Amino acid sequence: MGILDRMSRLIRANVNDMIDRAEDPEKMLNELLREMDSSIREARVQVANMIAQEKEIESDLQAAQHDSLEWGRRAELAVDNGKDDLAREALRRKRDAEQISEVYGHQLVSQQEVVTTLKQQLTMLEAKFREAESKRSMLIARHRATRAQRTITETLSTLPGLDSQSELARMERRIRTEEAKTKALSEMQGDDLEYQFAELDRDEDIESELAALKDRNSLEDTRSLASGAAEGTESGRDS
Repeated sequence: MGILDRMSRLIRANVNDMIDRAEDPEKMLNELLREMDSSIREARVQVANMIAQEKEIESDLQAAQHDSLEWGRRAELAVDNGKDDLAREALRRKRDAEQISEVYGHQLVSQQEVVTTLKQQLTMLEAKFREAESKRSMLIARHRATRAQRTITETLSTLPGLDSQSELARMERRIRTEEAKTKALSEMQGDDLEYQFAELDRDEDIESELAALKDRNSLEDTRSLASGAAEGTESGRDS
């Protein structure tokens, strides 16, 4: 039966592998869910039809078995009444009914097996559908993350001479060099400012010392003049 083959294929389907192979996993998964849902609806109709046929076969079997018993009873009745010809006909009818019962019995067993298989596969397909439906977002997110990681890896692998560890080490050395240069410039600027301020301090000291020296010289000159004037006065008095 086509529905059995279709259901078996869907039940055996590995959703994760199908997503990994799909160009558009979200579209593929939605399509898979739609196909599962369609198969489930079709399978339910098929199961209902198979169960109805099973009931019909079972009814036909019971009717054939009833006919067999009834023709057996009639054969006995004909024998009791000395009607051998009727007894023979009743026995022939009884045998035909038994053969028909045997055929219906085989059909019933076969039909029951089909119904059991359909019910089992329908149950498994429904479970598979619920699983796929519940994992839909997770599977798509996982696939997108895997695809992004693969894209990054492939991009890195195409860059010539790129080794992630050596590249990181080179970048780290470069950053350390830039940091050292910046620090050295800062220190040099600081030393230059300190030097300029120190020069200013030294200039102020020299100016102060110069002013003090001028003051001393001026004071000595004043004292010398005063001393000379005093000596002149004394000399006049003596004369």
